[in-house]
Amino acid sequence: MKFSISDAEDFVSGIFEQNGVISTSARSTAKALVAAEAAGQGGHGFRRIPAYVKQTRAGKVNGKATVTTKRVKAGVLAIDAAHGYAYPALDAAVADLPTMAREQGIALAAISRSHHAGVMALTVERFAEQGLVALMVANAPAAIAPWGGTKPLFGTNPIAFAAPVAGQDPLVIDLALSKVARGKVMAARQKGDKIPEGWALDVDGKPTTDADAAMAGTMIPAGDAKGAALAFMVEIMAAGLTGGDFAFESPSLFDEKSRSVALGHTIIAIDPSVTAGDMFASRLAMFAGEIEAQPEARLPGRRSQGNRKRAYDEGIVIESDILEEIAAL
Repeated sequence: MKFSISDAEDFVSGIFEQNGVISTSARSTAKALVAAEAAGQGGHGFRRIPAYVKQTRAGKVNGKATVTTKRVKAGVLAIDAAHGYAYPALDAAVADLPTMAREQGIALAAISRSHHAGVMALTVERFAEQGLVALMVANAPAAIAPWGGTKPLFGTNPIAFAAPVAGQDPLVIDLALSKVARGKVMAARQKGDKIPEGWALDVDGKPTTDADAAMAGTMIPAGDAKGAALAFMVEIMAAGLTGGDFAFESPSLFDEKSRSVALGHTIIAIDPSVTAGDMFASRLAMFAGEIEAQPEARLPGRRSQGNRKRAYDEGIVIESDILEEIAAL
């Protein structure tokens, strides 16, 4: 079925409100899921709705949660997602952190008791659109084993970065520290598809192309030992700094069983004018031009940005199997 962006946001927001989510949180979550779908990141879009709704019904996610913010230091903002969805807390960071970054030159938001952080590119890009450089890390339930081990202790733990580019869309880098985002494995499982070799290992540490076995096993880290080390770093930056659950302590994001998720997200916003003056965005545009001058080279994030522009013009198509799963709720 094809939706315009606004119709899709209304549709998704209505689903959450019908399931007891307060209107502000429902709208925030809907906008994020639709934007993910528009960006071509279906594993973080509509395919998350059934699990989200079931978790709200079961009380694993607090649909009535109200985000609270506290400026604990001049450059530090503490945000409590209160076991609700992550998106209202991320909206709060986008609302408050830029002013703090301009006052101090740099500011940090520590988000606690949160849920799935979604497509983090969409969050950091909002800072870059305001002329700031932004770095975000988030941890997730255990899916990656320490290098040489077989028991998952780290999440796929994405890192996202954005910076303003004069006369262009922001530069955006967003990557999971597994070879692919776990949402892609979840999407394959929902469709009944196999996954490519090299994505995951089963519970015995053997390579698998079975999506169910991959979800029960471990994701292969990007860059092997280096990726596992970076995933450990994100655990410290995201969960350690916020008091959140480490990955191995966290319940799943994909089912409605067990207690509430309490993951952490950390966002650092920097005002580049403090150190680089007014030339930062124009010099980055020059650098970007050097990259794009190479015939096969492309800037990170441009494909996603292009997808979203087309989606806002042409609408988005949601596959029938996921609409049937949503209808079955």
